[in-house]
Amino acid sequence: MRIPTSMPRLKGFRYPREIIAYAIWAYHRFALSTADVEDLLAERGVIVSRETVRLWVNRFGRHFADCIRRDRPCPNDKWHLDEVVIAICGKKHWLWRAIDANGDVLDILVQTRRNAKAARRFFGRLVAKFGKPRVVITDKLRSYIKPIKTLAPGADHRAHKGLNNAIEVSHRPTRKREKIFGRFKSHRQAQRFLSAHDQINLIFRPRRHQLDATSYRHARSDAFSLWADYTADMTA
Repeated sequence: MRIPTSMPRLKGFRYPREIIAYAIWAYHRFALSTADVEDLLAERGVIVSRETVRLWVNRFGRHFADCIRRDRPCPNDKWHLDEVVIAICGKKHWLWRAIDANGDVLDILVQTRRNAKAARRFFGRLVAKFGKPRVVITDKLRSYIKPIKTLAPGADHRAHKGLNNAIEVSHRPTRKREKIFGRFKSHRQAQRFLSAHDQINLIFRPRRHQLDATSYRHARSDAFSLWADYTADMTA
């Protein structure tokens, strides 16, 4: 395989940034383990260990996620909030997730509690990043009531389990990756991985059922173009 070198190499790294970016893309775009990505690169003549792939993902995954957050349009002012239990080292943790009415992930936060303090912390992060919403849809967890009333007093809070189907679907990729990981190994690993994974999938997984073939291909081409720009912005 001819390794592309159209971009300057990262200082201290053996392989060009295009190879590193490709490994990160494959890891997050598909349900692959680091061993899977190692084999995928080996078939293309790039010999690295799964540990190297893991280091690339951990070091540069956040860069791509931050670039996507920076460039995405302002989110819809109708938010869906939900929390789902995940096991970390045999202990129960809660993954708090928020999406807008378009299905785009606004933020995720892994916490050890599912109470009013945890709800306030998560909702406060959202308001600080995106401003106050017009509508907030949650399940019937009462811990949301006071934080929403305090931090966004003008918001229409709708607590109804049946209205939150969209975010329930948003949890599915997390469950899929949990099986591949054999459960998350630490709180930090879960937060780091999911923060990057949700954002990268945001641009590479448009709602295909809502697009015709031509529109989907244009969306995919735009995503690859953005990814190339973000690759060029990588720094050691």
